[in-house]
Amino acid sequence: MKNRLIKLSLTLLLILGLVGCEGAKQKSPEVSTTGNLSVYYFDVGQGDSILIRTNKGENVLIDGGNNDKGKQVVRYLQALHIDTLDAVIGTHPDADHIGGLDTVIDNMKVQAVYTPKVTHTTITYEDFVKAVKRKGLKLKEAKAGVSLGLSGADAVFVAPVKSYGDDLNAWSAVVKVTYGENSFLFTGDAPVKSEKDMIAAGQNIRSNVLKVGHHGANTSTSQAFLSAVQPEYAVISAGKGNKYGHPTAEIIKRLQANGIKIYRTDELGTILSTSDGKNIMFTKVPSLAPQ
Repeated sequence: MKNRLIKLSLTLLLILGLVGCEGAKQKSPEVSTTGNLSVYYFDVGQGDSILIRTNKGENVLIDGGNNDKGKQVVRYLQALHIDTLDAVIGTHPDADHIGGLDTVIDNMKVQAVYTPKVTHTTITYEDFVKAVKRKGLKLKEAKAGVSLGLSGADAVFVAPVKSYGDDLNAWSAVVKVTYGENSFLFTGDAPVKSEKDMIAAGQNIRSNVLKVGHHGANTSTSQAFLSAVQPEYAVISAGKGNKYGHPTAEIIKRLQANGIKIYRTDELGTILSTSDGKNIMFTKVPSLAPQ
């Protein structure tokens, strides 16, 4: 009887310990700036797919393009000799962001998957969730204040700040990555209402490089947001000759009026941004071109 009581007590302590770990806030370790941080803005046509590689060999993939771009993203990753993703981020349930992620997850070793706490009724979203389950993983919530816990860079979500009902774009996970004196902001399709909430929350969103929201649509990238971020560079991911007219002339003018250097995947293809912690360099990557 005594032995059974001891075993029961140990079991309860173990359960309490696991619950405590699950509820604990994740802290970012101290970051070393020896080596480079690389950010690949993949050319996936009208969609988003971005790879972040830290100086510690960690790989984070933000979005995977449309349904027919999954194999292309896998090919890009394989060309970079990547078989493991430390984190996959599905910014929101739109097909041009998560459509290819099921193929990527099925073909890569994946440590964690983050997405906002919003669902969708599409087959595309269902395929994404099923791929995560096949890996034996659970979706981790992407929301303001959550850290990815990388050792090679400080990566933390700054949005979504609140709940947005059925406005999928407003749910977009926005992540800020800081490496030394340089920082990058990745905004998904976050519209003006999300931009206002990020500013109102008093978060430090100032960044050297801005991944322009919603492919350069005029529903994002307000002047107030640009004033808060103060980017030197802007990257726009859009498909050449897309039917939406992205990026819009209004947004291009606004970026130019703020003295921001613009790089576009519809003009350059895959773009590589490299940081040594002090300086940022941009190059196009012809070898990572769609086939």
